[in-house]
Amino acid sequence: MSTEYIPGSCNIGKGEIRRRQLVALIGIFLTFSSATALLATNQSRTNRLSIFIPALIFSIGFVQARSKFCLAYGLAGTFNFERIGKISRVQSVQDRKADRKTAIIILLKSAALAVLITAIFFILPL
Repeated sequence: MSTEYIPGSCNIGKGEIRRRQLVALIGIFLTFSSATALLATNQSRTNRLSIFIPALIFSIGFVQARSKFCLAYGLAGTFNFERIGKISRVQSVQDRKADRKTAIIILLKSAALAVLITAIFFILPL
């Protein structure tokens, strides 16, 4: 695992990665509990689409942790490899551009994963 900032590739350290893993765990819990509630209360099929939001929470945390890259830091032009909350500014314009591109890719991957999870839950004959 990298312990230094790599433009467009790695902008968070171990502590920040653990935070994203926690977000993914919370998101998967919310996804399963929402799915269970929807099925237990016999909701209509279209109500199953509401699973998208908790699935997106899971997806964003999961993709960020796997990528070792924070979406928000990438958009803001910052990074953190020290204690939680001690962020540093990216100095190079080219590095900030590479970070924004990676952040947008992470957002798109996360949204695609959440759409896939939602679609699977929607079409399941339950």
